[in-house]
Amino acid sequence: MERYKEEFIGFMVDCQVLKFGDFVTKSGRKTPFFVNTGFYRTGAQLRRLGEYYARAIAGAFGTDFDVLFGPAYKGIPLTVAASIALSEQYQADIRYCSNRKEVKDHGDKGILLGSPIGDGDRVVIIEDVTTAGTSIAETLPILRAQGDVEVLGLAVSVDRMERGQTEKSALAEISEKYGLRTTAIVTMAEVVEFLHNRPYRGRVIIDDGLKAAIDGYYEEYGVK
Repeated sequence: MERYKEEFIGFMVDCQVLKFGDFVTKSGRKTPFFVNTGFYRTGAQLRRLGEYYARAIAGAFGTDFDVLFGPAYKGIPLTVAASIALSEQYQADIRYCSNRKEVKDHGDKGILLGSPIGDGDRVVIIEDVTTAGTSIAETLPILRAQGDVEVLGLAVSVDRMERGQTEKSALAEISEKYGLRTTAIVTMAEVVEFLHNRPYRGRVIIDDGLKAAIDGYYEEYGVK
């Protein structure tokens, strides 16, 4: 595993973004792990997060595109942090854009905030995690309503590696259904590989008992 992936896993643990216990996902699945990017709450944390995203995005899509789009609301800070990191790390001046949940009818009118999007723009979407592809189904019509844009793909922080609405993973479904490339900073398999029975900051986070619970979750909801 690449070093930056190991660093990112530790970073998620430090920020309490990656948690283990008993949770219920938006789709109603009971899960022993949960990823909540809302726990990135400081400027220093967002700066590092942007750097990890920038590396994943540059590796998957390069930097020859025009707009980084983050769906509201969690996508707003993600797209700002990652666009700054792309500028600093790769000298790529990528525009950022997000949508509003409600259309603004005064001042800076419209459904978008940040950069306008128009004909010929090449767009990469950035999200925290994707489990069912609902956000992409809502986001693509917004983007395509702006003009003849080319949506290159989707970048997320963690690939949960579980089934979407078929036997395939949610990211694989998105790729197949919409013709988009997808990438993640890390996968849950990499998270488990790095943390299982390996002390991190003096404690073992994934012991054999938790590993068995994660394995059981994937037996039920994992990709076949």
